[in-house]
Parts: sequence; structure tokens; C-alpha cells
Amino acid sequence: MRVLITGGAGFIGSHLAESHLERGDDVYIIDDLSTGSMDNIRFLQDNPAYKNRIFVHINTILNHDMMLELTGICDVVYHMAAAVGVQTILDKPLESIVTNIQGTEKILEMCNKFKKRVLIASTSEVYGKHLHAPLVETDNIIYGPSSKFRWSYAASKLMDEFTALAHHRTNGLEVVITRLFNTVGPRQTGAYGMVIPRFVTQALKNEPITVFGDGTQTRTFTYVKDVVSALMKLMASEKATGQVTNVGGIEEISILDLARKIIDMTGSTSTIQLIPYDEAFGKDFEDMQRRVPSTEKLERLTGFAPDKSLDFILSQVIAYIKSK
Repeated sequence: MRVLITGGAGFIGSHLAESHLERGDDVYIIDDLSTGSMDNIRFLQDNPAYKNRIFVHINTILNHDMMLELTGICDVVYHMAAAVGVQTILDKPLESIVTNIQGTEKILEMCNKFKKRVLIASTSEVYGKHLHAPLVETDNIIYGPSSKFRWSYAASKLMDEFTALAHHRTNGLEVVITRLFNTVGPRQTGAYGMVIPRFVTQALKNEPITVFGDGTQTRTFTYVKDVVSALMKLMASEKATGQVTNVGGIEEISILDLARKIIDMTGSTSTIQLIPYDEAFGKDFEDMQRRVPSTEKLERLTGFAPDKSLDFILSQVIAYIKSK
């Protein structure tokens, strides 16, 4: 099978590419390297077993001719390319909206033209300001005001979902939509506000661990290889066609307790420093107090649900960052 992965040099995309290559598939990657890195996939290119099965294009998904060629060649498409991280959204709001909305429109247009099955990677951020848990796919959406640009990312990804579902209902396009909850693991960088690699890096350097807000906000974290398994199983499941499905972890933890756990696991002498949101991100930021997924639908559709413990996930990230 020939697989196209947009954003394939990114954190999740590179793991997805690796898994498909291990399975024996041909993998085509397009990435503009705005947040991805060749370091994430160079070892795949250098592997003799994959030499003639990985094809990398450094380009934008908005390039019509390039996407026409790649979509026509491949059998299925994973659309992983997107503006990534809170800091990116706040620093480059217009670019982020264009990337997310126009990029997804282009992918869906091409997939519809060639009738190719496509997975759209959405985000748990689309749920907005809910306080209850777990979040289920049919929950209402609750956002803050448009003056808070933090919500532009969530709104743009929700628009991606609407557009994909409209293609499915209007054109019969085989679309699969996944809402990802805080994916973490090796190759992830803290450069775009990703909390675990940032905390681990600070702890290993015995620097103060900077917790934004009061630290009572809670999250679950999903190991990247569990996410890849879920994506591949959803792509293979006919029952997942036209469906929106959560992909998330199993342990809820406050960000303050996460910092304490990382200090303990690294043997760090770091202290914890609380930084107000407006000082860290400016006036355009609001946070979600709680983000915990229901994965019942994922398990019902695929027979699979992520099960890696937070301790396991942290041990993998710590080992990776130490190695770097």
C-alpha cells in the first residue's frame, strides 16, 4: 500500500511513517518543516530496508500541483500537517488559521477528486471550556470570545471537521476524524509549548520548572505509539468512516503534580515556579481547566484503546531527552 502523510516529518507523523514502513508499505511524506524536522525521519531514509520505500518532499500542502501528484499516487492519506502548539497560534494567528483551514480544504479537495480514503487529525481543543469528564464525541462545544486568539486554533480545527464531514455526506468521501489528546513521546520538542518535554528538559538541567497558571489544570497524556496504533486501526476500520473519534490517555493529573512527578523521576533539584498566564502568553490566552477523554468509541470501532501509564510515558521521554 502507498501511504501519503502530510506533516510526515513532524513528531506524530514521523512515528506514523515508521510504523507503515515497518509494515511494508511505501510512504510518501510532504512537510514544509515549519515545525517538523528532517532529524525525525533521517534514520528512516538511511535505513537500507526502507531506501526504496520512503519518498520525502519538502513543500507546502497548499502547492496544488504537488498535492495533485502525491494524492493521485497514493492509496490512503493521513492529514497530520497543522499549526502546532499554543505559542505558535498566539505568535502567528493568521498563518495558523490559513494553514489549518486552507490546508485541510486542499487535502479534502484532492482526496475527493481521486476518491482516496483520508484521516483528518483534529484535536481535543475543539471541546473548549468543559469542566466535566470524560469528554465524549457528542459533547457540545464551548469557546471563549473571539478576542482571545487562543480559541482560533480550536475553531479552525472544528471547521476542518465540519468540512470533512460535509465531503462525506455530500460526496461520499471516506473520511475518518480523530481528536488527539496531548500526544507525547520521543522526538517531541518543547519549543512550541509542549509541556512534558519542556518540564523534563528543565528538570534535567536542574532549572526552575515553569508552571503556567496555578497548576491545578488537569490533562491526560497519550503515548505516541499508542496514537499511531489507533490511527492505523481507524484507517482500516470501515465502521470509522464518517465518524469523529477521541484518541487519548488514561491517567488524569494536574500540571503541578506532573511537575512534581518529573522532578522525582529525574532526581532533579529543580524548584517549581508559577507564572501567571498573562505573563507567559499575554492577553489573548485562556486555558482549559480539564481535558479527559472517553475512549469507549475508539475501542468499540477498533477493539483498541491506549493503555500506557504516565510513568512509562515519562520514562521514555526522559530517556530520549537524556540521549540528546
